[in-house]
Amino acid sequence: MMRTALCLSLLLLASSTAAFAQTAAAPQAPAAKPPANAASSQTPAKKPQASAASGLGFGKHDSNAPINVSSERFEGDLNTKVGTYLGNVLVIQGDMRMRADKVKVNVTQGKPTRIEADGKVVVNAPNGTATGDTGVYDLGPRTITMTGHVVLDKEKDVMRGSKLVMDMNTGLAHLTAQGTQGGRVQGLFIPPPQQNGNGTAPAAAKKPAQPTTP
Repeated sequence: MMRTALCLSLLLLASSTAAFAQTAAAPQAPAAKPPANAASSQTPAKKPQASAASGLGFGKHDSNAPINVSSERFEGDLNTKVGTYLGNVLVIQGDMRMRADKVKVNVTQGKPTRIEADGKVVVNAPNGTATGDTGVYDLGPRTITMTGHVVLDKEKDVMRGSKLVMDMNTGLAHLTAQGTQGGRVQGLFIPPPQQNGNGTAPAAAKKPAQPTTP
């Protein structure tokens, strides 16, 4: 089957170039020298604490990268400004890949605003995979929302729920289980192997030798 491809650039080159030009043209004031005893009077900065939700995150993602969509068939509606990709659809943006049976791309004023995926939706990122029945990528706030039977995998850790919202700017994800039996998110985490004081895993205990019969 013939595959179609669409590359949609989301970079605002004009505004970025103007901002860079203004910054480059502005004169730089010489940096003031700190007093001799400044180093001893300053309090060392505290390291930022990692968010508890970062364990669910997919990591930072370049949400301004171009989006490429390919499929086996394509249907375009000039009245609604909606393009529908059908059959083994693949959406790629930077290091993120989304697969689905059907994907609709909504366009407003010549720019994509919303990508709707339906049927066996899978989102792959370098450090995690999310699956669900449906998925929506809102390009304004840069969020991906997956619903249905949602499963989030990170290495050997697995979480299950009914709704997953991933913020592609911060890399954080929020999983809920409303509407499921019990209404509770399910998680399975594999602890690392126990280590000795020297950092090595303890050796397996040897079985006692069986006495030999004469």
